Amino acid sequence: MSEERYGEFVLVRRHGDEGAGQVAELVLDRPKAMNAVSTEMARSIAGACAALGADREVRVVVLTSTHERAFCVGADLKERNSFSDADLVRQRPVARAAYTGVLELPVPTIAAVHGFALGGGFELALSCDVIVADRTAVVGLPEVSVGVIPGGGGTQLLPRRVGAARAAELIFTARRVEAVEARELGLVDELVEAGRDREEALALGARIAVNSPVGLRSAKRALRVGHGLDLRAGLEIEDAAWRATAFSGDRAEGVAAFNEKRKPVWPGE
Repeated sequence: MSEERYGEFVLVRRHGDEGAGQVAELVLDRPKAMNAVSTEMARSIAGACAALGADREVRVVVLTSTHERAFCVGADLKERNSFSDADLVRQRPVARAAYTGVLELPVPTIAAVHGFALGGGFELALSCDVIVADRTAVVGLPEVSVGVIPGGGGTQLLPRRVGAARAAELIFTARRVEAVEARELGLVDELVEAGRDREEALALGARIAVNSPVGLRSAKRALRVGHGLDLRAGLEIEDAAWRATAFSGDRAEGVAAFNEKRKPVWPGE
């Protein structure tokens, strides 16, 4: 396992041998502030995501936290309290780049959530493809209770998970949802025992990472771009992603390995 730090508050761990498919762990590491996203931390998240997205050896990204009682409590409101309106305008694209950085990662992404995942913290999780939460998790978008609205994608990502009416209820009431109800409502995808969210998320990432890197990226693109389109348009998106995969070296290797009854050695192209 190798490690690389992006600024003071973000760490990237790479699991897997060099030259093989890797699971990259994007670690939120601002424990003194329960991972509240400051301007500096937002820049680091965006920078780490840009590097991971460009790395062809990375097949899966797992988003984790070093804080024992929180995944991420959202925006750093202590920092925001000192902002002028001009400061807030300047900071907005920096903050937005952190959330879109996670959302636009071209490989499958998994959030490992425990404790509080509120506001922007929950939006970071919502930006992932799969959310694994342990039984201590408490999630929600409480922004209207402090005079703002979700600004990291929450008003768009939450309805895609739970439907418009349920998303409206959760956003308008600003209520916090504990783990069992969160699983029942579809706010999280997998519910695991306390303290096992990171372990289970990394294990899921490892199961995904054995598959074709070209196939994984193409499948994610089809899922993300096609979502919400009418069926005919969605099928065109799928066809384009299929064509990008079907004539790749990965497809040739996958078919050969199947027929030769061996594990594939993916060229990744």
